[in-house]
Amino acid sequence: MALVEETSVKVALETEASPDVPEGKTDYPFTASNSIYTAILSRNEAVKDAKRLKNFLELRDKYVHKKVLFEDPLFPPNDSSLWYSSKFPIEFEWKRPTEICDNPQFIIDGASRTDICQGELGDCWLLAAIACLTLNDKLLYRVIPSDQSFTENYAGIFHFQFWRYGEWVDVVVDDRIPTSNNQLVFTKSFRKNEFWSALLEKAYAKLHGSYEALKGGNTLEAMEDFTGGVTEFFEMSEAPKELYKIMKKALERGSLMGCSIDVSQSALHCETETANGLVRGHAYSITALEECDKLKVTKDTKIRLVQMRNPWGMVLWKGPWNAKSKEWSTISSSDKARLKKKTVETSETWISFEDFKKNFTKLEICNLTPDTLLDDRSHSWTVAVNEGRWVRGSSAGGCRNFPDTFWTNPQYRMRLYEEDDDPDDPEHVACTVMVALMQKGRRKDRSKGAKLYTIGFSIYEMIGSQQHLQKDFFLYNASKAKCKSYINLREVSERFCLPPGEYVIIPSTFDPHEEGEFILRVFSEKNSTSDGEHKMFRAIYQQIAGEDMQICANELKVVMKRVLEKHNDMKTDGFSLESCRSMIALMDTDGTGKLNLQEFKHLWSKIKAWQLIFKKYDKDKSSTISSFEMRNAVNDAGFRLNNQLYDIITMRYADEHLNIDFDSFICCFVRLEGMFRTFHAFDKNGDGTIKLNVLEVKRSRHVHTKRNSVH
Repeated sequence: MALVEETSVKVALETEASPDVPEGKTDYPFTASNSIYTAILSRNEAVKDAKRLKNFLELRDKYVHKKVLFEDPLFPPNDSSLWYSSKFPIEFEWKRPTEICDNPQFIIDGASRTDICQGELGDCWLLAAIACLTLNDKLLYRVIPSDQSFTENYAGIFHFQFWRYGEWVDVVVDDRIPTSNNQLVFTKSFRKNEFWSALLEKAYAKLHGSYEALKGGNTLEAMEDFTGGVTEFFEMSEAPKELYKIMKKALERGSLMGCSIDVSQSALHCETETANGLVRGHAYSITALEECDKLKVTKDTKIRLVQMRNPWGMVLWKGPWNAKSKEWSTISSSDKARLKKKTVETSETWISFEDFKKNFTKLEICNLTPDTLLDDRSHSWTVAVNEGRWVRGSSAGGCRNFPDTFWTNPQYRMRLYEEDDDPDDPEHVACTVMVALMQKGRRKDRSKGAKLYTIGFSIYEMIGSQQHLQKDFFLYNASKAKCKSYINLREVSERFCLPPGEYVIIPSTFDPHEEGEFILRVFSEKNSTSDGEHKMFRAIYQQIAGEDMQICANELKVVMKRVLEKHNDMKTDGFSLESCRSMIALMDTDGTGKLNLQEFKHLWSKIKAWQLIFKKYDKDKSSTISSFEMRNAVNDAGFRLNNQLYDIITMRYADEHLNIDFDSFICCFVRLEGMFRTFHAFDKNGDGTIKLNVLEVKRSRHVHTKRNSVH
């Protein structure tokens, strides 16, 4: 009898509603551009400023020397940088701060939450996250480099750094800002001559294509982009009993935290004020938690308070513990003074924890590490980052509600060998993992009508098979774990405790045939030996890469030889120069012909996965495998080939004894990966067939030869 699993769905409503999909547009597939390189690499061009505009310091010094103010050609001062659907009913004039006021300053007396007041753009979710960011200087100045001002080395150029799908990117902007009547239209500081928050908002708008792309969202999205952290999402109606402890621990650990009140579907595009002054569909920052002793002791001796901030720069809360309420008389003068000291601006207010739970519907927390907020212990974590995509008609199978297509979704193997260092229950040994699935590029593609998909994932325990699991497996095997529900957030994450073993993770959209890209992050607790390996190859990489922190094929050959020498179980002389060129061709995502550290880490992750397959078939420990086993090894890696191609592999890679060594094995897999990636780039319809004209064949051959050197 086939198993039936219930898949629950939740709808997350954005704070400050996003634009509608244009009329008549219901389907927005991702399409490759005319450039073969763009199609193959599938890169987000808007985040590559550091490569295209060189280095910020080089650019700034160049314009300082020329005594010319920088003008950003990628984000010009016109309507294309403002809107994509309809023009805003304001006449804009783009001005530099030096044209707006006397003595403009980038930051005055440190960046703080008082410097963030919302303007005419519906991006309160972003500003709530920025306010939280100001509570942690280390995080703040990672996003806002402090080496910039309007006085020293001023050239009209500024830069900000964001975490973007697994890596930090540098976004360069000029300082021309939209104004009306000589006033900033969007985010501003309460000080008329302070501009860091307005420029940060501009850089974030550039990252997503326009200011309009920032209308409506969830605070978690911006929190992730500021930290690269791990998100947790709480519905107040389902919140755990320990919620106050969770929130307290979050602030102590530097986590970013926000809250909001959902709007009804009928009022989706409206912000409506409640009877007590709070606003539905609006994002608030949580900036502090305090416990105070009651003077008149009744049933409870303490009152727990939550401090929240309104990005509008004013407070509308009319309930208990507002600035004029009678509740202040129930606590001691010392507590009053302490709370007053923490309230640094009029846009902040205190609310009791009980009223907070009653009035708000959603709590969002972004943790800097996957450590649980219910545990006082901190752990060491390792993370595996997998990039993938759902392709219509091929790998966009939808959730378990669609058994005919669910099995076609991408499948990721997860091996849990080491149990937690300090298990809570020694009788039940388990491995703690956190799985986070993030969909890519949907906000940037809003101009094409894109919206967030409803996404989720399931985890199945492997039962012998090493191949892509087929339909029957999912019909007759229940999932070992899964996310609580499918939801239309950019990222869905869940924490699990699983027994040691082998598993497969199936990320999917709720409905089939929805095409898009994603990254799957898997965090697992690690011991010091795993951490040591990471430090080991990083040190080797830095030693050989030199000042530019990039390695060419010859340098990669040296790095890989030294790394493999640390693995005593592998008898290999390293990789040939030909293999290293193929590896660079596969992993060189920015077209430099070299690998940076992040690209090298991705390459090493792939090699480790392929190494496990190689060792499985190297039964006599000779560091070679029989060419007859290559068919199974290729299948284990997820490649599907016909008999003719298996014959070609044997002829190309096997020696006179019909054995394949590790170098040849990896070289073969690198080329297979590259060829499959190239094919999928041309397979625009996702139907497993491609049609090329003569020019495309020539370009394909040229690119394939250039990237793989020799065939």
